[in-house]
Amino acid sequence: MKILIVEDEPELLKSIKTYLSQNNFLCDIADNIREARDRILDSEYDCVILDITFPVGSGFEILRKIKEIKKNCGVLIISAKDSLDDKLLGLELGADDYMTKPFHLPELAARLHAINRRRNFEGNDLLIVDKLVVNVQDKYVKTDTGNIELTRKEFDLLLYFISNKNKVVTKQSIIDYLWGDQADMTDNYDLIYVHIKNLRKKLIDKGCPDYISAVYGMGYRFSVKTQVPGI
Repeated sequence: MKILIVEDEPELLKSIKTYLSQNNFLCDIADNIREARDRILDSEYDCVILDITFPVGSGFEILRKIKEIKKNCGVLIISAKDSLDDKLLGLELGADDYMTKPFHLPELAARLHAINRRRNFEGNDLLIVDKLVVNVQDKYVKTDTGNIELTRKEFDLLLYFISNKNKVVTKQSIIDYLWGDQADMTDNYDLIYVHIKNLRKKLIDKGCPDYISAVYGMGYRFSVKTQVPGI
């Protein structure tokens, strides 16, 4: 899951990023409103962790910008203010959840997973996508012929395709999603080709159709006819 952390307390920002990175989140950071706005405009995120109190500006500005440009990302507000008015305003502006500081980092991660499931997978940990059974929480994929052993990047890539099923996604959006702040180090698309080639082969070897097709000059499309949520 790709996350943007918007927080101006250096130690808290470091703690959140370190913990989430160790638990398989891909994290970008911003310690001021201007940088947060730029990142929101330039990149795609599954969720934004958003403080609302800054020396200059307010986190509510970021919420309004997300709503204005219709970004499809979750928002989890973190704030030292336990104010009902702030909570109500945040939810009214489109936030998905609100946590009051201090909080436990495992709970923060659990709430991020819950937001992602609600927004992208109708709240389900288990997805049935044509011939695929995908467990979002436990990170495994199988078909009726057995488990499909995927690397972490291949699993993340598959989830990205599923959450954008039947849509064209660009090569650059895939790079940004999989590598985040390290995307600038990826100066060609060779890694994308390798990951997609390996993912396609593993799916086909387990009896799946060739879901992934190249769209000339644009990117790739993951095409499926059915998606039935699991229970």
